[in-house]
Amino acid sequence: MAATEVLDGPDIGRAVQRIAHEILEQNHGPEGLVVLGVPTRGVPLATRLAAAIKRVEPGWDQALGRLDVTMYRDDLSRAPTRAVGRTELPAGGIGGIDGATVVLVDDVLYSGRTIRAALDALADLGRPKTVRLAVLVDRGHRELPIRADYVGKNLPTAAAERVRVLLEETDGRDGVLIEGAER
Repeated sequence: MAATEVLDGPDIGRAVQRIAHEILEQNHGPEGLVVLGVPTRGVPLATRLAAAIKRVEPGWDQALGRLDVTMYRDDLSRAPTRAVGRTELPAGGIGGIDGATVVLVDDVLYSGRTIRAALDALADLGRPKTVRLAVLVDRGHRELPIRADYVGKNLPTAAAERVRVLLEETDGRDGVLIEGAER
């Protein structure tokens, strides 16, 4: 399968840094921010994003966590043998998200179904003031009315193509590849 690299490590770093600045600007600083990564690759991206926010706002308490959405997915009947992960919320408040501005972080926004599951999981954990979505790649093809507030790169793709995000933490290198149909 042919693959085209559309983002490399420095591109990803710049995108994360830009998203951090956009979040801080829209939130008027870091107060009340909680950054939650959606496994698998949303977790290291959330960690990078939190570190970028911390570099700009050194006083931020770095409210960082992970949100497992496995049991909230609507495709469990088709793929029932998924490993259930764990949700880790920052300390504070009931569940650490009540009244917070939660920024969900994922690698690729495609159909919107993973984010719908994340919103359902969040509703079971508390009541944030606001929920925002940050993604490295928005490839289109939405099946649900969900859009990202912060996007590293919009990549219009064909439905037959696959977007692969590679991260140093999980894959040994950083990059975004489009596989499938010839570009």
